[in-house]
Amino acid sequence: MIRPVTLVRLLLLLLLLALALLVQAKSESGRKGGGAIYIPMQPALVVNYGGEGRLKYLKTELSVRVDDSHTAAAVRHHMPLLRNAMVMLFSRQSEDAITTQKGITLLREMAKAEIIAQLESEQAEAGVLEVYFNNLIVQK
Repeated sequence: MIRPVTLVRLLLLLLLLALALLVQAKSESGRKGGGAIYIPMQPALVVNYGGEGRLKYLKTELSVRVDDSHTAAAVRHHMPLLRNAMVMLFSRQSEDAITTQKGITLLREMAKAEIIAQLESEQAEAGVLEVYFNNLIVQK
């Protein structure tokens, strides 16, 4: 027969083991796949584009979608670097690249690639899932 003290210890041990497994599962889900985090790039970016000739302007608000809190922290920490990279990227664009649906889609992909490259150059987390245009206003 099992003594009552031994039985209580065994139950406590099982309870602690179950709790440890629950905490581990929760922390793993928080790292990856625990839901996307959206980080707005504020204030809006305003750049001139198109090269020579009459000045043309683009105004946009972006949001960066990341997959975990570590990448979110890296994006927030390196926001000045990322904003500068976006200004440089957008100012290099031609009118066709900014005024067509295909061009805008490509520009989003280029913005995502540029943000990932900048984060990696700073040895930061680069779990960037997507970059979204919240607003995009073009003045030709």
